[in-house]
Amino acid sequence: MKSTFPGNKTTKKLFGLIMAVILLLNAAAWCSASFCDWYIANVFPIWVNTYGRITGIFPFSVGEWLIAAGLVLVAAAILLGVVWAVTGLVCAVRRAGSRAAERKASEAVGIAGVWVYGRPRQTSGFCRFSRGFYRFFAWALLIVCLVMTLNCFILYHASPFSERYFGEAQEDYTPVELFAVYNMVAGECNRLSRAMERDETGMVVYSGRDGIRISRRDSGDWQQGLRVMGDEARELMQQLGRTYPQLEGWYPGSKAMFFSDFMCQQYMQGYYFPFSMEANYNDVMHILNIPSTMCHELAHLRGYIYEDEANFIGYLACVQAEDEFFQYAGYLSVLNYLYNDVHRLEEEQPEVFAETAAAVPLTVVSEQVWTDNIFVSDEEWERINGKALIDTELVDKAADVFIDTNLKINGVSDGKVSYSRVVRLLLQYYRQGNDG
Repeated sequence: MKSTFPGNKTTKKLFGLIMAVILLLNAAAWCSASFCDWYIANVFPIWVNTYGRITGIFPFSVGEWLIAAGLVLVAAAILLGVVWAVTGLVCAVRRAGSRAAERKASEAVGIAGVWVYGRPRQTSGFCRFSRGFYRFFAWALLIVCLVMTLNCFILYHASPFSERYFGEAQEDYTPVELFAVYNMVAGECNRLSRAMERDETGMVVYSGRDGIRISRRDSGDWQQGLRVMGDEARELMQQLGRTYPQLEGWYPGSKAMFFSDFMCQQYMQGYYFPFSMEANYNDVMHILNIPSTMCHELAHLRGYIYEDEANFIGYLACVQAEDEFFQYAGYLSVLNYLYNDVHRLEEEQPEVFAETAAAVPLTVVSEQVWTDNIFVSDEEWERINGKALIDTELVDKAADVFIDTNLKINGVSDGKVSYSRVVRLLLQYYRQGNDG
């Protein structure tokens, strides 16, 4: 097939120019945190306030369906490539025969307009379609790379939250400090678990504005309740912007994902889609996971792409709320990270752990808190696994590999383990004298 990719001379120049811009932007991002900081402060908000407002008009996750369209496009490209590969192989085999046989074969028309037994005609409809499709595919791929660079890749190389607002070096923190913060969070979880309103099954109830009361997905006002919760999350993020200026500005509404069951199989609570500037969350997970996830994903829209920073920002937004439901959700969002670090110390340095525990006795987390601190209810897991096309364990492993690889490619050397670095941010925050 004669190639005219990616088009006429003007189109080729434009294609090359965009590719050069992508390379230069990525090179600048890797070389200069100052450039990334300037970009996030002055350019990135433009995409949120324009493109983000456009996608925000739609009640569904635009990014989710863009991914679905992208998968269809890739599948079509592969299928078309297979057709040409098979056709080429058949042609090569036929050409190995006599010229007479080849001339005879070249007169036979194959499926879908392809000359299966001879060289495909450059003027055939299938050839023209193939050239047009792969031109479109190349442009789509280029635009994806550009959007990911502008809305994601550059963000990975900006100055970290701690450097911007805490100004501390990355020194070690003492076990006493770790235990103190853990005890504070555990104590707040215990207190708030007793203050929560609950339904007849014991599930925590969210009481929002306009008389909204929801606890489970089968609640009559579930979708309306999530919208009210989303509005509250936006207000909390804007409120937090008074203390941390980079968080100031307009936020789109958070959107529940249509494929939330599949997100559960990945053990994912939410997604930030750079190519649609949306904050998306899993609405199948336990209701207490939703507030901090909304704030977490909105933090990405202010340029905080690192997961530990978004975890920390989501925590701060929730615990500073007047609504005790949001407070409880915020404390629960970091409890496991702190718990794991405390008990990692017990495994790796048992003598230090024992000495610290003697000086700062650990708060016992109540059974009710551990009951509330779940990802998905047993009933939902039974429903999800009962209709799943792919085994949850396989989906989870594939998602872990993808996320870990993506983070490492963007300079996060410890990959998915970086999520737990929220503990260091908590210790830095409370070392600054902030009240627990």
